[in-house]
Amino acid sequence: MSRWLVTGAGGMLGQDLLARLAGAGQHATGLDRTALDITDPGAVRTALETRTPDIVVNCAAWTAVDDAETKEAEALAVNGTGPRVLAEACEASGAVLIQVSTDYVFAGDARAPYGEDDPTGPRSAYGRTKLAGERAVLDTLPETGFVVRTAWLYGAGGGNFVRTMIKLEGIKDTLDVVDDQLGQPTWTGDLADRLVLLGLGALAGTAPAGVYHGTSGGETTWFGFTREIFRLLGADPERVRPTTSGAFVRPAPRPAYSVLGHDRWKAAGIEPIRDWRPALGEAFPALVRAERG
Repeated sequence: MSRWLVTGAGGMLGQDLLARLAGAGQHATGLDRTALDITDPGAVRTALETRTPDIVVNCAAWTAVDDAETKEAEALAVNGTGPRVLAEACEASGAVLIQVSTDYVFAGDARAPYGEDDPTGPRSAYGRTKLAGERAVLDTLPETGFVVRTAWLYGAGGGNFVRTMIKLEGIKDTLDVVDDQLGQPTWTGDLADRLVLLGLGALAGTAPAGVYHGTSGGETTWFGFTREIFRLLGADPERVRPTTSGAFVRPAPRPAYSVLGHDRWKAAGIEPIRDWRPALGEAFPALVRAERG
């Protein structure tokens, strides 16, 4: 049995990861942001010294994408400095570090899935701060540092797009949803499963350090995603109407193309995450219960 420390444990992914670790018979400790400030070197060092984890998974992040445009320094503290502090503490203790990152590190203008080694080029403050965190981990821990980029996350343990659409279906006759952004809806339960396998592979020496892409297979737009949500609700998908990003202008630019490739998993002997549709179907009952009670 290995020892795990999960930071940002109060979020959707952190909750599902702790549940998966418990199911796998691993010893896991979860610390939310009130229990551990990852930007505090002393607090992080003490957390690792007292809990002696073999693996640290950093799920803590500044995720307010639009707010980061005017508060980049604050976002950088959490998304850039925090991972560096964790990486330095892991270097001292010998623990493996898995850093959860994002598709926003890319420009979002590709026409084929982004590979793990493709050039980055973030167009938003959020993307820049997450890229800083990636580099801190990989530079500090070239042999024991892992970055797992994900996107379009949803889960029962917090607010997200799926839960919002479930709510809006009950109160709106029609919905206009963006149809010019392409990505991969990803269930936190599926991602948590891969994080467990990756961590165990790291300890066994079968998973090479570096960048992995933790998103579902397949691709769709927010419009297509919403129509599938309506179908699963038994609602008429025709109530969902396509529109463009121009109808929902936001401070931070959204990637038009967020599809990620999954080749690196083969080197670790781990299957990539399945297609997004069956994953949504499996997750859906818990999402409805979480939203509607």
